[in-house]
This record gives sequence, C-alpha cells and structure tokens, in this order.
Amino acid sequence: MDLRRRGLIPARPSHWVFLAAAILATGCLGESLCFAGAPVDEATQAERRRALYELLKKEISDQRVLAAVLKVPRHRFVPDRYQGQAYANHPLPIGESQTISQPFIVAYMTQALKLTGKEKVLEVGTGSGYQAAVLAETAGEVYSVEIIESLSRRAGKVLRKLGSHNVHLKVGDGFDGWREHAPYDAVMVTAAPARVPPPLIEQLKEGGRLSIPVGKSAWDEDLITYVKRQGRLVKVDSLPVRFVPMTGKAQQP
Repeated sequence: MDLRRRGLIPARPSHWVFLAAAILATGCLGESLCFAGAPVDEATQAERRRALYELLKKEISDQRVLAAVLKVPRHRFVPDRYQGQAYANHPLPIGESQTISQPFIVAYMTQALKLTGKEKVLEVGTGSGYQAAVLAETAGEVYSVEIIESLSRRAGKVLRKLGSHNVHLKVGDGFDGWREHAPYDAVMVTAAPARVPPPLIEQLKEGGRLSIPVGKSAWDEDLITYVKRQGRLVKVDSLPVRFVPMTGKAQQP
C-alpha cells in the first residue's frame, strides 16, 4: 500500500526542505493534528494523542506499538514553543540541529523490530527520548546512546519523570554501539549513516532485527529493516525517508 497517498509520509524527500520554514513561519503545517495557538493542558493533549492514534492505526497493525503511542505523552518531549504541534504527524526541532521524529516513523520503526516485550534493544540516537519511551513500553530493556550530551541529559530527566526505569542512557558515539550490554535482540538507529556501522552488526544477535536509515546524502536515504542470518544482514523491508545525518565516526571516510 502506498503510504504517501494516505498522508503518513511525505510525497517526496524534498518535502522536508520546507518543513522548518513552514513551522517557523506559520506555527503549523496545516494538517488536522496541528493546533498552533490553541490552549494546551493535559486533557487537551490526551485528546490530540487519541487523534494521532486513530491516524496511525490506519497503517500500523502492531497493537502493542499503538498502545505505546496512545500512552506515551509526546508533548513532554517537545520544546514549549511546539506544544501545540506535539501530536502532529511531522518531526519537530528539539535543538542542537536535531529533531523529534515523525510519529508515524517512530511507530513504523518500532513495529519493524517485532518486539514481544522481553527483548533487549539498543537505540542509537536518543534525541528527545520519545522513541526510547515508546521502546520502553514494547521491549524489556532499552539501551540508548546519544552523542550530544545536552540532549541525553534532557531526555533522561523526562524519562525519569515518566517512570521509564527500563531505559538506560549513555553519552557516546553510537557508531560503536554499547558493547558492554551486547548482544541485543534488536537495534534501532535514528540518524542516517552512509552505511551500517559494523559494530552494530556485531552486537546484534543472530536472528535479531535492525531498523536503520541509510543513505549517502540527505536526498537519497532509505529506512531499511534487516534480519541477521548466519552473521550477515538480510534486507526485509525499506521505505524512502529523510533523517538527520549520523555524526561522529559515521562521517569519517
């Protein structure tokens, strides 16, 4: 099924060129889940979260993932100026030239890992902490690495307030993974390298799943789901996307 026609992902990657300008200029992208200027309280945000859930369930079939989206308060991970857009189906700036991912992408990547609730998951790129919070509801233990210390600290504060005690944070280069707790049942990467970092393949269990955006440029990226079989990655699914680039060692030749 073409997800672009359903409005869950943009018609083309160049859509994102205009994203930041549209948000800053109008405070909204003109979609039904964007409420720029509306009063924001917990009851209102809960209603908006329910509306997002109703949108996502058109394409997301994993009921545990949908339940996590319905439970986790995305607005807690969004800067104050974007509270009215917290449940809009698009990414938002979180500072440090980073974004909180589009809700559909968060749900899609989580579903791609096929979690049952017992797995040990490695997340590369903590960012706002929202994806980690969703993983915390769908996996057993989550180990999340973030290269930008200020983002990791901020995410940690929010996650602690929400009681996400099964999320463990580390400041470091996600290219190297988190070897001390390997192997992992699943790995998720939320920034795009040009190739899959070898340490992440090594730290993934045989039969484990990896969800990662890969591309040599911002205009040529695919969100790929792999399964590790006989020590090698086998591609099982892909989706055209636009992610922020992975920094650190991923940018070395």
